[in-house]
Amino acid sequence: MDKKTSSQLILKTSSLIVNSECSSVNLDTLPVAVAYPRSTEQVSAIARICHKWRVPIIPFSGGSSVEGHITAPFGGVSIDFAHMDKIVKFNKDDMDIVVQPSVCWTDLNQQLAQQHSGLFFPIDPAPSAKIGGMIGTNCSGANAVRYGTMRDWVINLTVVLVDGSVIKTRRRPRKCSVGYNLNGIFVGSEVTLGIVTEATLKLAVVPHHFSVAVVPFPTIRQAVSAAADVIRAGVPVAALELMDEAQMRIVNQGGATRPRVWQEKPTLFFKFSGTQTSVNDNISSVQRIVEPYSPDVFEFAKDEREQKLLWSARKESLYSLLAMRKEGEEMWNTDVAVPLSRLADIVEASKDEAQKLGLNACIKGHIGDSNFHENITYNKTIPEEAAKAKLAVKNMVARALEMDGTSTGEHGIGLGKKDALMSEVGNDTITVMKLIKGTLDPNWIL
Repeated sequence: MDKKTSSQLILKTSSLIVNSECSSVNLDTLPVAVAYPRSTEQVSAIARICHKWRVPIIPFSGGSSVEGHITAPFGGVSIDFAHMDKIVKFNKDDMDIVVQPSVCWTDLNQQLAQQHSGLFFPIDPAPSAKIGGMIGTNCSGANAVRYGTMRDWVINLTVVLVDGSVIKTRRRPRKCSVGYNLNGIFVGSEVTLGIVTEATLKLAVVPHHFSVAVVPFPTIRQAVSAAADVIRAGVPVAALELMDEAQMRIVNQGGATRPRVWQEKPTLFFKFSGTQTSVNDNISSVQRIVEPYSPDVFEFAKDEREQKLLWSARKESLYSLLAMRKEGEEMWNTDVAVPLSRLADIVEASKDEAQKLGLNACIKGHIGDSNFHENITYNKTIPEEAAKAKLAVKNMVARALEMDGTSTGEHGIGLGKKDALMSEVGNDTITVMKLIKGTLDPNWIL
């Protein structure tokens, strides 16, 4: 590469490992090199060389993927976007922003708040997630019940194709009826069709008022059924999350929310936003809807301090799980989604199976849009435990598909759920996917 397009290449083993192990699906193989581009032009140059010599490419931004997207089964070059972490342009009056792939969504919102813009980016996956990976998996988070998924907030993309050519999917208006929906092809493609180097994203107005409610229930079925009734009633909650009794117990044991001690029961966490009047009305509606399910208590926040306190269990849930792991243990974090009417069935069945297998597992979910996670902690050095964890995940996916659901609501297929893809969409659909893949990446190096 010439001086203009050269990017740093790292061959140290430590750098190679960093770009391969941040996933619950790990392989022994490593990329042969890591490239650190600083511009779209440099990414294009890297792609051209890899395309010419048929070298696999593994793009890397935040490393928070849990289904093996950043592993390197065939070696190749990892493109680390660490230096492409800039906000390119903020169009406040148009309520959109242009960013590079290594911008973290939490940092983005922090900068928007510091500018007193009154705007924010509402998609909220893991705090370490970055825009490139979020686009690749079409991720979502707790806010999905109100704001949807990543796909809903992408206006346009700058994409480097595998041969080094650079395209822009469309222009900047929020509505566009021109040509094919190329955003729809690249968002959720898990970086198998092209490499996103820039994205124009919609922004939302920060609501004027917030509140939080926490509601424990006697059983998991009662909690899930109550949540489904809230959604069917059309109450515009900002978030609706579920944590089962095992997860609540782990939060208590972790101690991150002390002095608060939580009831160790299946618990719904509601977030409300809007005007003061609408928030109060929505709290009253939810309280009325869940009452027949005999909740032990309905506690809602009266001020900002109480909001943070009541939401703290949900906020600390993942960190509490990770902190409670013993030496040699790993956490298998997987997700599925089903139609609303089958949600209680699959959550209950998944919990029952984990218990019968003797697994240390808990349920946590974005229950407002029928998507939930099962987090299984197991010792990877004990083959029997690893086999049971694998079986539980396999059966949960099969159960979701039997209910006309999906093997993943937000994590993506990756390597971890590759075998489920055929069962979910069928051979004819796979054939269409292969035609698209073969056109954009004829050597299959992405």
